[in-house]
Amino acid sequence: MSPTRRDVLKWGAGAGGLAAAAVLGMPGPATAMARARHHWMGYVSSSRHLTALTIPGTHNSGSTSGGFVAQCQDWDLPTQLNNGIRFLDIRLNGLAGTANEMGVYHGVVYMSKRYQDVLRDCGNFLRSNPSETIVMRIKNEYSGGNKLNAEEFKRRFNWHLDDPSMGFRSLFWTDPVWPTLGQARGKVVLLTNFTHDWATLKWDDNCDIQDQYDVADEVKRKAIVAHFDKAYFDHGTERMFINFTSTARGPIPNPSIGAQRILPSVHAYLHPRRHQRARFGIVPMDFPNYGPLVLDLLIDKNFVQ
Repeated sequence: MSPTRRDVLKWGAGAGGLAAAAVLGMPGPATAMARARHHWMGYVSSSRHLTALTIPGTHNSGSTSGGFVAQCQDWDLPTQLNNGIRFLDIRLNGLAGTANEMGVYHGVVYMSKRYQDVLRDCGNFLRSNPSETIVMRIKNEYSGGNKLNAEEFKRRFNWHLDDPSMGFRSLFWTDPVWPTLGQARGKVVLLTNFTHDWATLKWDDNCDIQDQYDVADEVKRKAIVAHFDKAYFDHGTERMFINFTSTARGPIPNPSIGAQRILPSVHAYLHPRRHQRARFGIVPMDFPNYGPLVLDLLIDKNFVQ
């Protein structure tokens, strides 16, 4: 028997969440979407505008290796998606030794994953979970010996969409306006962060973004809270709020340590407001597995009446 939404909302996060709570000094969960993270959008009305949702995401989503400076995630993309992540931050350079391909990078560090592998992961997930949608930021990382100029980046991006052996164009929502969830189900909503003249959703034009990362912890915490509050009081649907929790202050940045310091503060904001009806937009995180209760609180926000 399929669970009702009421059943899903009352399920707990399980032993893994409780263990992490102890590590981070957080209280145990009262409610969570843990057992339905892989298809939580299926319980949301199709008429809801995507910008009216609270959407957990990852920062530098493909950065699963590269040492303590470059790595931002422990979970690979399929694991992220199955755990409820619905925003992917994909950063690309040219793939060395190829004429058309692009690889996933964090700066100059190649993450041993091609862009077509990312698209296959997303396509496989959406075919198994057609109620869901994925918002995907595509950024020209423009770094190191494999950086691509604007024209070459556009050409290679289109090659991934239209090459006969792949043909990923049908996977995407490419309209220049934010869709309703019903319109976006089963699709990757393209959010472009590279130079082009196409009619698509654009990072700088269609979003309200907080992304302070090379700042003191207290400055970052205040920036996160201010952006949550801004989203709460703004009821428009034309722009998507994006509130990065990631931080990696120099001189030697370490996203892992940043996540351990910041995610408990995010929980401290969200938990007392768990019964407050609000939308917070997209919340990209480093290492969301360090804060599973934060992930559940973000998902649950979509079901507060």
